[in-house]
Amino acid sequence: MDATFWATVGLVIFLAIVVYLKVPGMIAGQLDSRADKIRDELEEARKLREEAQQLLAEYQRKRKESEAEAASIVDAAKREAKILAADAKTKTEEYVARRTAFAEQKIAQAERDAIAEVRGRAVDIAIEAARKVLGDKVDAKAAGQLFQASVDAVKTKLN
Repeated sequence: MDATFWATVGLVIFLAIVVYLKVPGMIAGQLDSRADKIRDELEEARKLREEAQQLLAEYQRKRKESEAEAASIVDAAKREAKILAADAKTKTEEYVARRTAFAEQKIAQAERDAIAEVRGRAVDIAIEAARKVLGDKVDAKAAGQLFQASVDAVKTKLN
């Protein structure tokens, strides 16, 4: 009996013990459980990936909605600004027109007042001149009658 025989016998005994203790089944079971675990992890990773894709799609949709909403807000703000600018322009033009009309009225009134004052002074000067001229040439009674007739004539022309 040589060493090869004993090595073969030891190997057969070792294999018999391994088979008796169900080591190949344990190894296969561990490999199966590890494969199941890997399969579960892959399935979980696939589900997580799908959830992530759904979340990404939802966030992209929300971003697009937000961008559209922001664009509509900006457009509404621009329209409102245009309306406010047009309204302000209209109000400014109306204010300028009112102020211009008021100034023109004041100017017209000042012209009327000036004309009336000039007429009044002219009448006073004319009356005084007539009084002096008539006072020198006419007696007092005739001067009074002439003066009264002149005043009446001037009053009728003014009215």
